This record gives sequence, C-alpha cells and structure tokens, in this order.
Amino acid sequence: MSVDGVGAPSTIATVSSCDTGRSIQFMFAKLQLEQSNICKTQAEAYMNKIEAAQKEQKECADMIAKARDLQQQAKNAGKDKCTEMPKEMVDYFNKNGLKFDTAGSDNLHTSDEWDYNIKSLTNYQETLGSYTQTDMVYLQDFMSQYNSFLQGANSAIQDSNDTLMSILRG
Repeated sequence: MSVDGVGAPSTIATVSSCDTGRSIQFMFAKLQLEQSNICKTQAEAYMNKIEAAQKEQKECADMIAKARDLQQQAKNAGKDKCTEMPKEMVDYFNKNGLKFDTAGSDNLHTSDEWDYNIKSLTNYQETLGSYTQTDMVYLQDFMSQYNSFLQGANSAIQDSNDTLMSILRG
C-alpha cells in the first residue's frame, strides 16, 4: 500500500500468527499493535517528506531573497539596466521546472523582468506550502490512528487482565 508516494508496510500478520493459545483479547491486542505499527511507519514517512519539503521551501525563500536583491540592483542602476541571474539560480529554476524571463536569450534581467522571475518563485513557494499543509493533515491523521490503535490494544490487555483477576478471585 502506498499513500501519495509515501511507502509503508501493507500487511498485517494473520490471526494464526497471533498465538491462538491465548485469549481473544490478546489476539485483538496484538492485531491492534500491528495496526499501530503500520500507522507509525506511515507517519514517519510523512514526517520525512515534510522535512524535505521544508528544506525546499527554505531554499526557495533564499532564491527569492537573492532575486529581490538583484532586482533592486537593476533598479538602482537606472532604467532598462540589467543584472545577471547567477548560474545556481538558473539551475534552480530549471531543476524545478520554473519559468523565468528569457528575453534577449540571456540571463540578464531588468527590474521588470525580475518581477516575472520573482512571481514564478513565489508561486512555487506557495505550492510547496500547500503540499506541506496537506501532508501535515495526513500526518495528524496517521498519528491519531496510531493513538487509537494503541488505546485499543491497551484496553484489550486491560480487559484480559480484569477477566483473569475475576477468575483468580473466584
């Protein structure tokens, strides 16, 4: 089973693997624990995905700051003056499939051309933020399921203990 590209274990041990010599509560508790482990694994995968997205958001924010600096330099140089887009910025745009101004078939940009480049970066940053928020919702869901399954396992174990105590008391 895979959720939005996040791989996770997809099987639960069969009931026969749950030591059938034990009580039904024990089998249920073991099944609940296995379910909680699946949710935990999926939650961990989403945490890693969110961490990577946040690093990407920071890198994008750094590119926006550089682009704004270059735009200001072009503006300060005078009307229709240009500043050059650094190679690492060109590579960043290309790596992420972002559009940037290609007027003149060079990497020189006027202040107005930098507006276009900055809008492209800003849109990308907003998209990253949106994906991150969605992934955080999924993460919260898996954490909630994890807690629910653990609570179910603990309840089953407690019920089993209560039953055993009742039998021992007579």
